[in-house]
Amino acid sequence: MGIAVWAIVIERQLFVIREQSIKVLPTGSKPFRVLQIGDIHLAPWQRGKMRFLRSLGKKDIDLVVNTGDNLGHKKAIKPLLDALGPLLTKPGVFVHGSNDYFAPVAKNPFGYIFHSSTKPSSDALNTDELTAGFERAGWVNLNNRFAEIQVNGNLIRFLGIDDYHIGYSKFELLIPSGRFSIALTHAPYMQAIEKLTGLGAGMIFAGHTHGGQVRVPFVGALTTNSDLPNKFARGLSAWEFEGKTSVLSVVAGLGNSIFAPVRFFCRPEVRIMTLLPRD
Repeated sequence: MGIAVWAIVIERQLFVIREQSIKVLPTGSKPFRVLQIGDIHLAPWQRGKMRFLRSLGKKDIDLVVNTGDNLGHKKAIKPLLDALGPLLTKPGVFVHGSNDYFAPVAKNPFGYIFHSSTKPSSDALNTDELTAGFERAGWVNLNNRFAEIQVNGNLIRFLGIDDYHIGYSKFELLIPSGRFSIALTHAPYMQAIEKLTGLGAGMIFAGHTHGGQVRVPFVGALTTNSDLPNKFARGLSAWEFEGKTSVLSVVAGLGNSIFAPVRFFCRPEVRIMTLLPRD
């Protein structure tokens, strides 16, 4: 009973900011700080989560990276935009996840251990309203798009894909480049990582996994809800494909489905990444 109370009532509210630095930028670049948020899964009654989101606006950051699954309820768009208000004043980029398109439905959460979830068949959400709210604030939409953005004096090439998990990605709309690029994908499937690396991404931001959501001590995550190996369910990992390399940053996210309200050994998180030039 004590473990259940901890996982369902307490740990889900223990929001944490994890900070790391990594040398990934081209030599001579100016360092900059990235706040990575994702998998908020906001419901209108989650006031503690909204307070935490508002508090992030006080952090010294140069860019917000949002890797999707913002919504956890069909009436969450306005509360979400209000909670993100201080962050929406900062430069930002975003892609969507399936929960930005479809309302959550009741599922057996233990089923994810054995196979990935499928495309939802639930009610459609007002994704256009969410997208418009981000774009009005100046955040750059990277759903199957690319753009050049100034970040702390650096002109950085960004690219992103719409949610690979539900088949919305369109890599053919992206142009490969030999320049260092930063990529976003909601779901870190291996093919997505490989293709984004091939398109020039030296740094890739992703979410979707919830860090495993339930982790076993000394074992770690039991699932990533994708084909990404479980040991990479959160944090940094390095990848190489046909001579091209990238670093993947997976955020464990701030939320969970309202129908699977549990976290165990996997505190809800955002990440602040300081990107530094390579030696």
